[in-house]
Amino acid sequence: MLRKEAIEALAAARSDAISVATMQSSSPWHEAGQAEKDHLDAARCMGSASSLGLGLALANPGRKVMVLDGDGSLLMQLGSLVTVAHASPKNFYHFIFGNGVHESTGNQPLPGWGKFDFCSLALAAGYPDAVRIETKEQLKKELPRIFNIAGPVLISLAIDIEEWRPQFPGVPMSSQIQALRKTLVPPYK
Repeated sequence: MLRKEAIEALAAARSDAISVATMQSSSPWHEAGQAEKDHLDAARCMGSASSLGLGLALANPGRKVMVLDGDGSLLMQLGSLVTVAHASPKNFYHFIFGNGVHESTGNQPLPGWGKFDFCSLALAAGYPDAVRIETKEQLKKELPRIFNIAGPVLISLAIDIEEWRPQFPGVPMSSQIQALRKTLVPPYK
């Protein structure tokens, strides 16, 4: 499926979920108007989306947290799967945009692509559930069911390779963190 199709389906199903996006999903998430509320970009700290999302999920157990991660990004900190599984946040939904390349640096192939499976890795790390989605139709159909599963859940999305270079949003991470604090942390008395 195209990245844009996946973004559109995720945006339509988001509701009030907190979102964290990195690399290949960050710019399209902004373009879809989804970064205007309770959102954090992890584009400049590649590999950290799942860790940032974990912190947000643990601090906000009453709200779903959607992590829009890249396959190359997750490979950079694969151990985060074990950390997420150990913490076991029921509100954590880990979407992996998998196209087998490092798009942000010119579409270099990922090492081992086709020899490993993110769903199997997540289950072996201790995630209670993992789903592979191949098409936009399957994604639209499965999202309501996925969001009713207690997390953490890893959702591996088959994304087509595109000749595209991400443009990282110009909003500084520190500003996004301050905005999140205002909406997620009660004022101190």
